[in-house]
Amino acid sequence: MAKAPEQEHPVKAFGWAARDSTSGHLSPFNFSRRATGDEDVRFKVLFCGICHSDLHSIKNDWGFSIYPIVPGHEIVGEVTEVGSKVKKVKVGEKVGVGVMVGACHSCENCNNHLENYCPKIILTYGAIYHDGTITYGGYSDTMVASERYIVRFPENMPLDAGAPLLCAGITVYSPLKYFGLGEPGKHVGIVGLGGLGHVGVKFAKALGAKVTVISTSPSKKDEALNHLGADEFLVSRDQDQIQAAMGTFDGIIDTVSAVHPIVPLIGLLKSHGKLILVGAPEKPLELPVFPLIMGRKIVAGSGIGGTKETQEMIDFAAKHNITAEIELISMDYLNTALDRLANNDVRYRFVIDVGNTLAATKP
Repeated sequence: MAKAPEQEHPVKAFGWAARDSTSGHLSPFNFSRRATGDEDVRFKVLFCGICHSDLHSIKNDWGFSIYPIVPGHEIVGEVTEVGSKVKKVKVGEKVGVGVMVGACHSCENCNNHLENYCPKIILTYGAIYHDGTITYGGYSDTMVASERYIVRFPENMPLDAGAPLLCAGITVYSPLKYFGLGEPGKHVGIVGLGGLGHVGVKFAKALGAKVTVISTSPSKKDEALNHLGADEFLVSRDQDQIQAAMGTFDGIIDTVSAVHPIVPLIGLLKSHGKLILVGAPEKPLELPVFPLIMGRKIVAGSGIGGTKETQEMIDFAAKHNITAEIELISMDYLNTALDRLANNDVRYRFVIDVGNTLAATKP
């Protein structure tokens, strides 16, 4: 017979979980974490970002959620224990864990530091770990992960505003680097000015590109140009603006996670231009082939990065003072925050103050 979550492992843990897909709400949850293995790092969770995919997972929008779910894959905290073989970090240091906690470690992707594309990737929450138990994320008091998935946080990187970089940051940094868009002389479009888009603007600018924000909301123009540092702003519903910008972009990072037309975006690309999709709409997008053929254009996808690249991204962000724009919330505000996120009412990322507010919610 299967053991109860709080009896599966020796280390007691407490967090907030969704029990099923119907309510969409979370509540206090007792569970357990494994003992610290030879190559494991255990840390006290201090902050955890709320990602749009947490919302999708809680509601089983993608069809593969495993309940109970303790979400959270933008997790930062302070190391409390390390295994005997751990060399990367010491007790007391600040660390983070992003979207994954396991992979096969023997395939071509894993051997190339691309664990994120391993067919046997183990997600930080809502997946089955090597030992057969469910993985639980960062809406909780303690976390344990293999050293291979631990990211060191530099001293000057604030933990609260740095946490969302572990998902949102690497999701935009990786395609900017891989597709050669984050370079001086390149013109990059960022579609959508949300949790992903706003850090995309910051990274693309820091990498030397000219950056244009493409948005349906004219009201975001001032924010994009004067606060986030974009060079130009394009209202995607304004046909005159779109027409004037046709064929002027080297690449576009599309962060929108709702169904939307991508043909106009393809039209904005120069010949050989690249449209990179990093948002994950629930339904397929329409993709006519003709606009691709007329200009040898590429539509591609990109998802997070391996641990090595994630560390590179965090170090780059610390050097260039890049953080997410956050709204810090207490644990008991979580369900309200999720409702607001569903309505895009956040600027630009909720982060839970786990270290200071979780304990007070224990029944």
